[in-house]
Amino acid sequence: MVLDDEVRCLSSLPFFASASPSKLKLLAFNSDRVRFTPGQELFHEGDPGDAAYVILSGSVDITVETPRGLVSVAKAEKNSIVGEIALLSDGYRTATVSALTPLETLRIDKQTFLKMMADCPSLMFSVLKVLATRLTTTTSELAKHKGRAEFA
Repeated sequence: MVLDDEVRCLSSLPFFASASPSKLKLLAFNSDRVRFTPGQELFHEGDPGDAAYVILSGSVDITVETPRGLVSVAKAEKNSIVGEIALLSDGYRTATVSALTPLETLRIDKQTFLKMMADCPSLMFSVLKVLATRLTTTTSELAKHKGRAEFA
Protein backbone atom coordinates (compact mmCIF):
# COMPACT_ATOMS: atom_id res chain seq x y z
CA MET A 1 0.00 0.00 0.00
CA VAL A 2 1.44 3.36 -0.96
CA LEU A 3 1.16 6.57 1.00
CA ASP A 4 -1.94 7.71 -0.95
CA ASP A 5 -3.71 4.43 -0.09
CA GLU A 6 -2.87 4.94 3.59
CA VAL A 7 -4.25 8.49 3.41
CA ARG A 8 -7.48 7.17 1.83
CA CYS A 9 -7.77 4.60 4.62
CA LEU A 10 -7.22 7.26 7.31
CA SER A 11 -9.77 9.60 5.72
CA SER A 12 -12.39 6.83 5.78
CA LEU A 13 -12.14 6.62 9.58
CA PRO A 14 -14.67 8.72 11.52
CA PHE A 15 -11.74 9.76 13.74
CA PHE A 16 -9.92 11.52 10.91
CA ALA A 17 -12.76 12.47 8.56
CA SER A 18 -12.43 16.19 9.32
CA ALA A 19 -8.65 16.32 8.82
CA SER A 20 -7.19 17.82 5.67
CA PRO A 21 -5.49 15.53 3.14
CA SER A 22 -2.14 17.20 3.90
CA LYS A 23 -2.51 16.46 7.66
CA LEU A 24 -3.43 12.85 6.88
CA LYS A 25 -0.47 12.50 4.53
CA LEU A 26 1.83 13.76 7.28
CA LEU A 27 0.23 11.36 9.75
CA ALA A 28 0.66 8.39 7.39
CA PHE A 29 4.25 9.37 6.62
CA ASN A 30 5.11 9.53 10.36
CA SER A 31 3.50 6.17 11.12
CA ASP A 32 4.90 2.65 10.84
CA ARG A 33 3.40 -0.30 9.02
CA VAL A 34 3.26 -3.33 11.32
CA ARG A 35 2.06 -6.86 10.55
CA PHE A 36 0.69 -9.42 13.00
CA THR A 37 -0.07 -13.12 12.70
CA PRO A 38 -3.31 -14.69 13.97
CA GLY A 39 -3.26 -14.90 17.76
CA GLN A 40 -0.51 -12.31 18.14
CA GLU A 41 -1.27 -9.46 20.55
CA LEU A 42 -1.04 -5.85 19.44
CA PHE A 43 -1.12 -4.91 23.14
CA HIS A 44 -2.27 -6.33 26.47
CA GLU A 45 -4.75 -4.95 29.00
CA GLY A 46 -2.83 -2.95 31.63
CA ASP A 47 0.14 -2.12 29.38
CA PRO A 48 1.08 1.55 29.09
CA GLY A 49 -0.45 3.20 26.01
CA ASP A 50 2.29 3.98 23.50
CA ALA A 51 0.52 3.84 20.12
CA ALA A 52 -2.78 3.51 18.29
CA TYR A 53 -3.23 1.10 15.38
CA VAL A 54 -5.23 1.66 12.20
CA ILE A 55 -6.29 -1.66 10.70
CA LEU A 56 -5.40 -1.69 7.00
CA SER A 57 -6.39 -5.34 6.48
CA GLY A 58 -7.57 -8.21 8.65
CA SER A 59 -9.47 -8.23 11.94
CA VAL A 60 -8.87 -8.22 15.69
CA ASP A 61 -10.58 -9.45 18.84
CA ILE A 62 -10.88 -7.03 21.77
CA THR A 63 -11.06 -8.73 25.16
CA VAL A 64 -11.12 -7.70 28.82
CA GLU A 65 -10.28 -9.63 31.99
CA THR A 66 -13.20 -10.32 34.32
CA PRO A 67 -13.46 -12.35 37.53
CA ARG A 68 -14.91 -15.15 35.38
CA GLY A 69 -12.17 -15.00 32.73
CA LEU A 70 -11.65 -13.27 29.40
CA VAL A 71 -14.67 -11.67 27.75
CA SER A 72 -14.69 -10.66 24.10
CA VAL A 73 -16.28 -7.21 24.00
CA ALA A 74 -15.77 -6.31 20.35
CA LYS A 75 -14.21 -7.12 17.02
CA ALA A 76 -12.59 -4.58 14.73
CA GLU A 77 -11.80 -4.81 11.03
CA LYS A 78 -10.28 -2.87 8.16
CA ASN A 79 -10.65 0.90 8.47
CA SER A 80 -10.89 0.81 12.28
CA ILE A 81 -8.61 2.26 14.92
CA VAL A 82 -7.70 0.55 18.21
CA GLY A 83 -5.56 1.62 21.13
CA GLU A 84 -6.37 5.32 21.11
CA ILE A 85 -8.11 5.39 24.51
CA ALA A 86 -4.88 4.87 26.46
CA LEU A 87 -3.25 7.67 24.45
CA LEU A 88 -6.05 10.13 25.15
CA SER A 89 -6.28 9.28 28.84
CA ASP A 90 -2.50 9.13 29.27
CA GLY A 91 -3.05 5.81 30.95
CA TYR A 92 -2.98 2.08 30.49
CA ARG A 93 -4.62 -0.24 27.99
CA THR A 94 -8.25 -0.92 28.86
CA ALA A 95 -8.35 -4.17 26.85
CA THR A 96 -6.22 -6.75 25.10
CA VAL A 97 -6.27 -6.65 21.30
CA SER A 98 -5.22 -9.75 19.35
CA ALA A 99 -5.12 -10.52 15.63
CA LEU A 100 -7.87 -12.90 14.48
CA THR A 101 -6.51 -13.08 10.93
CA PRO A 102 -3.29 -12.01 9.24
CA LEU A 103 -3.26 -8.32 10.07
CA GLU A 104 -1.65 -5.25 8.57
CA THR A 105 -1.75 -2.03 10.59
CA LEU A 106 -0.51 1.51 10.60
CA ARG A 107 1.06 2.14 14.01
CA ILE A 108 0.69 5.77 15.13
CA ASP A 109 2.92 6.57 18.09
CA LYS A 110 1.55 8.55 21.01
CA GLN A 111 3.45 11.77 20.27
CA THR A 112 2.33 11.81 16.61
CA PHE A 113 -1.29 11.05 17.57
CA LEU A 114 -1.48 13.78 20.23
CA LYS A 115 0.21 16.31 17.93
CA MET A 116 -2.42 15.57 15.29
CA MET A 117 -5.17 16.20 17.86
CA ALA A 118 -3.55 19.48 18.96
CA ASP A 119 -2.98 20.67 15.38
CA CYS A 120 -6.52 19.85 14.27
CA PRO A 121 -9.00 20.64 17.08
CA SER A 122 -12.00 19.68 14.92
CA LEU A 123 -10.81 16.09 15.28
CA MET A 124 -11.63 16.13 18.97
CA PHE A 125 -15.40 16.18 18.30
CA SER A 126 -15.05 13.18 15.98
CA VAL A 127 -12.96 11.37 18.58
CA LEU A 128 -15.49 12.05 21.35
CA LYS A 129 -18.34 10.77 19.18
CA VAL A 130 -16.52 7.53 18.35
CA LEU A 131 -15.49 6.97 21.97
CA ALA A 132 -19.04 7.56 23.23
CA THR A 133 -20.36 4.98 20.78
CA ARG A 134 -17.71 2.48 21.85
CA LEU A 135 -18.45 3.05 25.53
CA THR A 136 -22.13 2.39 24.94
CA THR A 137 -21.41 -0.82 23.01
CA THR A 138 -18.88 -2.10 25.54
CA THR A 139 -21.13 -1.34 28.51
CA SER A 140 -23.99 -3.20 26.84
CA GLU A 141 -21.77 -6.20 26.06
CA LEU A 142 -20.45 -6.38 29.62
CA ALA A 143 -23.98 -6.11 31.03
CA LYS A 144 -25.05 -9.08 28.87
CA HIS A 145 -22.15 -11.15 30.20
CA LYS A 146 -22.86 -10.14 33.78
CA GLY A 147 -26.51 -11.15 33.37
CA ARG A 148 -25.52 -14.55 32.00
CA ALA A 149 -23.12 -15.11 34.91
CA GLU A 150 -25.80 -14.26 37.49
CA PHE A 151 -28.20 -16.83 36.03
CA ALA A 152 -25.58 -19.54 35.53
